[in-house]
Amino acid sequence: MKICGVELTGNDAVVCLLNYDKQQFNLPECRVRKLSLPKDHTRHDLLQFQHAFAQLMGDYKVDSVAIRGRMPKGKFAGGAISFKLEAALQLMPNIEVRLLTPSEIKATLAANPLVIPFADTGLKAFQEGAFTVAYAAHM
Repeated sequence: MKICGVELTGNDAVVCLLNYDKQQFNLPECRVRKLSLPKDHTRHDLLQFQHAFAQLMGDYKVDSVAIRGRMPKGKFAGGAISFKLEAALQLMPNIEVRLLTPSEIKATLAANPLVIPFADTGLKAFQEGAFTVAYAAHM
C-alpha cells in the first residue's frame, strides 16, 4: 500500500510518499517535495494545483492521501489558503483522502514508535511533518 502524507503550510503542500510492502516500509523517490499555490491565486490556479497533485498521485500509483489537520482557530490555526488547498485535495476524484488530527498522530506515534530516527530517512527536514502523517496513516 502506498500513501502520500501531506502537511499544509501557508500556500504549500509538502508531500512524502511511504510504501508498506511485505511487512517493511520504504520511501519511494518522488520528483516533487512540495506543490505551491500563488499567494494571489485565481480559481484557475487552484484547479491547476488540484490537477498537478492528482497527476502526481496517478504517476506514483498512490492508494490514499493523508493530510495533517490544522486547527480552525486559536494559536496554531491554519491560514485561509491552506484550507483551500485541503478542500482541493479532498475533492479530487478517484482517490481516498483523509484528515488526521495532531492528537491522532501523536497517539499513533506513542503506540507505534518510528523504528529509525527521521534524520536517517534521507528526507529533507521540512518533510518531517508529511512523513509522520504518512506513517501514522499506515498504522
